[in-house]
Amino acid sequence: MLKGKKIVLGITGSIAAYKACLIIRGLIKQGAEVQTVITPAGKEFITPITLSALTHKPVISEFFSQRDGTWNSHVDLGLWADAMLIAPCTASTIGKMANGIADNMLITTYLSMKAPVFIAPAMDLDMYAHPSTQQNLDRLRSYGNIIIEPQSGFLASGLEGKGRMEEPDEIVKTLDRFFYEKKNELQGKKIMITAGPTYEKIDPVRFIGNYSSGKMGYALAEECAKRGAEVTLISGPVSIDCQEKIHRINVESCQEMYNASIEAFPYCDAAILCAAVADFKPETAASKKIKRGKDDLIIRLSPTHDIAAELGRRKNWQQVLIGFALETDNEDANAKGKLEKKHFDFIVLNSTRNEGTTFRTDDNQIKIISKSAVKEYEKKSKHEVACDIIDEMSVLIHQNN
Repeated sequence: MLKGKKIVLGITGSIAAYKACLIIRGLIKQGAEVQTVITPAGKEFITPITLSALTHKPVISEFFSQRDGTWNSHVDLGLWADAMLIAPCTASTIGKMANGIADNMLITTYLSMKAPVFIAPAMDLDMYAHPSTQQNLDRLRSYGNIIIEPQSGFLASGLEGKGRMEEPDEIVKTLDRFFYEKKNELQGKKIMITAGPTYEKIDPVRFIGNYSSGKMGYALAEECAKRGAEVTLISGPVSIDCQEKIHRINVESCQEMYNASIEAFPYCDAAILCAAVADFKPETAASKKIKRGKDDLIIRLSPTHDIAAELGRRKNWQQVLIGFALETDNEDANAKGKLEKKHFDFIVLNSTRNEGTTFRTDDNQIKIISKSAVKEYEKKSKHEVACDIIDEMSVLIHQNN
């Protein structure tokens, strides 16, 4: 499952640094692309030339690669990678990572990393067992980092192997298992997603609608399909293609989206209501094009179906229901009110006040709000946002089943 994956390998100043060569060979053999980042102390144990020969990429160590001011961007590395692996990782580096001490290229890359981070500690037993090291490791775990340690038993003299870096082939297997499990974590699950706008007809050529492009909903559908789910995408009128394995139902009006959602929802493990559904529609739609007249044209509006409220009323205890809230003011309060009223498991909040996000853009900036927590995310591509949302949804699906 590592084929095509982009891995940043961080190397620190440990006697185990020579084993990084075996890790690189294992990753590349599995089809991964590897970029090494090494600390100044790490270069005392293994030469960048050796690493570069194995990866076919220049080794990154300093912020500025040449005297002419060429800059190595830790931010770009954070966006490029599918995973970051720090092996070997010394007690000093663990302490810096846990406390945000960004005094070298490796730490700044770690702090900018958007992908999962794997850490293989390497130190003697006394350093490993020290309370400060254990506290730092616990803190890194709480941040969502994955600590790779030898699975050894107890000996009379203490813990066998603790502090020693896990063997390179086991480290590679850990990453391979991670991507395999992530790819198949929604296998056998049925997910319904609504996307795009709805159009409510005024006459045969005019309608009431909104600026939704459908990009966010389609990114969610693709991410669910990528993880093995059976996806039903109920889409308003948009100009986006989707994967053939996604079951797409094209609709135009709120009534059509309501009917399709009510029909599909009982068979789903989860539903994500990402569509920007019109809240009102003309009471009557003219059968012919309305001509320009001398007087004002008055259109009386009536409310459309509240799809979210109806699905919230119908959902059973095993189903997960996720909503979206696009707000212009009082964002958190309005979103929390909607969360409670519609019986969502969590709601994704985005705001028109964040420039370059929401409608007709490739980026988004969200908060995920549940009854117990609020998680804030920085601006990123809608495909990356989809990963964050599906990560949260997957946890709930597996908890409920």
